[in-house]
Amino acid sequence: MNFLLLFVLLLVLYAEFVNGWTDAPNSIATVVSTRVLSLRVAVIMATAFNIVGALFGTAVATTIGKGIVDPSAVNLQTIAAAMLGIIIWSSVAAKFGFPTSESHALVAGLAGAGLATAGPDVLLASGWQKVFIGLLFSTFLGFSVALIISKFIQKVFAARSPQKSTRLFSRLQIFSAAFMAFNHGSNDGQKFIGVFALALFIGGVLPSFSIPVWVIFICAITMGIGTSIGGWKIIKTLGIKITNLETWQGFSAETGASLTILSASHFGIPLSTTHTIGTAIMGVGAAKRKTAVRWGVSRDIVWAWILTFPICGTIAFLSALFLKFMF
Repeated sequence: MNFLLLFVLLLVLYAEFVNGWTDAPNSIATVVSTRVLSLRVAVIMATAFNIVGALFGTAVATTIGKGIVDPSAVNLQTIAAAMLGIIIWSSVAAKFGFPTSESHALVAGLAGAGLATAGPDVLLASGWQKVFIGLLFSTFLGFSVALIISKFIQKVFAARSPQKSTRLFSRLQIFSAAFMAFNHGSNDGQKFIGVFALALFIGGVLPSFSIPVWVIFICAITMGIGTSIGGWKIIKTLGIKITNLETWQGFSAETGASLTILSASHFGIPLSTTHTIGTAIMGVGAAKRKTAVRWGVSRDIVWAWILTFPICGTIAFLSALFLKFMF
């Protein structure tokens, strides 16, 4: 293992750490904002279930590892540049409390760095089709499923005592938050597992692209460590600023987002858990009444999502040119 490969692997792990740090609020924002769990307990739970989720399946990891850019046309500098794009953009956004998508940062970084390294032919249509399907899953489906669950709960529990309903959904929300954390690990956690394996293949450690078990463990634990740090600013943005959540709404948002992510993971579709839970929260707010959602805050979040593609792609593209010159 040469120095460049070691450096790239460390960058991938650091990006996985940032993924756990900035995306941890996706699974616990609602359960913290409704005061069902304290931030400390919620982060511990999210850490554990993120790790477990990352250990289940490799479909998403395979899509990222060999479906976005042609593995035979890129090099270690390409991967290093992509990771730099993710780390820089996600860290800056997290500082200001903007919940960005590491999924889109990753594919944008790989695309930008790949274009600088090998030109347009490096992009693979099959993987990008799944990326665009993931966009539909994380926005329209996340919003719609959460809205439907909310409407169903409103109808079924309309005549029930508010106090009893609150107690019930306080318990159920613990399970839905754990389910969300598990699904975050099974989709977002796998993405960097795929990149780690790709680096090993390009670096000659693996004879062909595959996902060894030890790679899964290393990346899952790294993401878990990042998750343990959490991100209060992002929790505040998702769980408080978009809409004022009650326990039944938190349960609806987490369940709707989890079912969406679970479906995507099954088909190897890399989607944004940030987008999914964000639009699910908007959905449960809209189910109550349209004015319950602070659409101005939602607009700012959406802009952060949109800017992720060009900013990460540009940073990765320029980084790839620099590393190409250096090495």
